[in-house]
Amino acid sequence: MEPSEYCRQIEAYLCGKNEGHLIRIVGPAFEQVCGWAASGVPLKVAFRGIDQYCDRYYAKGPRRRPVRIEFCEADILDLFDAWRRSIGVPRVEDGTATEESSSRRPALARHLERAIARLTSLRGGSARSAAFNERVDEMVRQLDQLLADGRGARGDARSALVEMLRGLDEELLEAARMEASEEALAALAREADAELAPFKARMPEDEFARAHAAARNRLLREAFGLPHLTYD
Repeated sequence: MEPSEYCRQIEAYLCGKNEGHLIRIVGPAFEQVCGWAASGVPLKVAFRGIDQYCDRYYAKGPRRRPVRIEFCEADILDLFDAWRRSIGVPRVEDGTATEESSSRRPALARHLERAIARLTSLRGGSARSAAFNERVDEMVRQLDQLLADGRGARGDARSALVEMLRGLDEELLEAARMEASEEALAALAREADAELAPFKARMPEDEFARAHAAARNRLLREAFGLPHLTYD
C-alpha cells in the first residue's frame, strides 16, 4: 500500500472517531504517519491504537477538541511492538535486527485463571459446533486441574506445566482451524500476507514462513476470541 493511501485510510478512520470532524493529516503529521507505513505498522494495529487513545480521552468527560493523529502515536507504537513480538518480526534499525526483552508476565496462577475465564465466556456465548464446544469444555476442565496442581509449583514441576500449556494452546488452535471454513482460513492467509508484506524483503525465507504461520495463528485466535494458553 502506498503511503498516501495508508494516510488516507488513517485520516478517514480518525474522522469517524471524531464524529465526522475531519482532521487533515498534512505536514509533520503526514511524515509521521508515512513513517508508520514504512515501518510496517498494519492498518488494523493503527486503528486499535486510535481506539485505545480515544477511549481514554472520552472517558475523561465531554471532549474539548477533536483528537489529532499525533496524540495517538504512543498507543499505536506500543501495540505495534506487541504485534511484532507475537509473530516474531524483529525490530529493524539501520538495517540491523535487534532483540527486545520480553514484557513482564502475570503470575502463572493468574494467567491460568484468565484463560479459564476467557474460555468459559467463549463457551457461554458460542454459536460454534457441538464438537468445538465440547473441546472447549474439556480444555476448561484440564486448565482447572492444572491450576490446582500448579499453585506453588517450582522447578521441574513448573517447567512440565508450562510445556503442557504449550501443547494445549496448539490443540486449541487446531480445534479452531477444524471449525473454520476453507474460505475463512484463506481470508486469514491473505490478511497475513498483507500485514507482513512490508517485512518480506528484509527477512530470510524460513524466518518469514514462521512469521506468516504465527500471523495466521494470531488472526485465527482473534477471529475465535481465544486466549493465549502458552506461558513463555
